[in-house]
Amino acid sequence: MIEETISLKHSDGKGFVIPLGTINLVGVVARKGMVGCGAFDVSALNNFAYPAAKVRPLTGPSIVTIADLLFGEIKEANAAAQQLGITTGMTGKAALDLLS
Repeated sequence: MIEETISLKHSDGKGFVIPLGTINLVGVVARKGMVGCGAFDVSALNNFAYPAAKVRPLTGPSIVTIADLLFGEIKEANAAAQQLGITTGMTGKAALDLLS
């Protein structure tokens, strides 16, 4: 597992990459919620009122690195994340800044 501190607008986030066979599980947890790769079920996290969004890569078939996540585009945001201003189309970094 790779862990990395990510500087966000109001606080630091904790980035992680967990290798799962031929894919990576990639996410960043901020003070108020998280942004992850497409493997995360953001709807299920909404059941716990936990703000979460998932990102699609700008290039390639999947999110592989934390940089891919930060520069990728929000594909889906649950209701709790939308209440904090996260919308589809924004970058992962912009969404994380709202969650910081």
